[in-house]
Amino acid sequence: MFVAPINTDLLLAEAEGDNLYLKLVEQLNKDFNLANEAVDFPLSTSPTELKLQLHEKIYRLIQYKFAEYLNLLYIIDVSEDEIKKLDGSDLVVLAEQVSFLILKREWQKVWFRNKYSN
Repeated sequence: MFVAPINTDLLLAEAEGDNLYLKLVEQLNKDFNLANEAVDFPLSTSPTELKLQLHEKIYRLIQYKFAEYLNLLYIIDVSEDEIKKLDGSDLVVLAEQVSFLILKREWQKVWFRNKYSN
């Protein structure tokens, strides 16, 4: 049964431990490109770099391209209820929380595909 990690660091550690970190990076690249928000996280990107780069990208989208940000959340299929629970008073904190929700949803996709497609 899928149990989502409680924070970004644990999620990335679990992805690495399951040898699915590269699949997670590929899934992020794929969904960002589907949303026309091209990112190219190289497969050599470390989990720490990925966390920082994703946070920065989300921060910029919220600040400067809000419609594209909403489209990205829709494409990735981030829970609207979870987004509504967030406190948007501090954009830096909000971007960090949204980055985690994005990673959590992408990890769920990768985990299920790995578990049930074999």
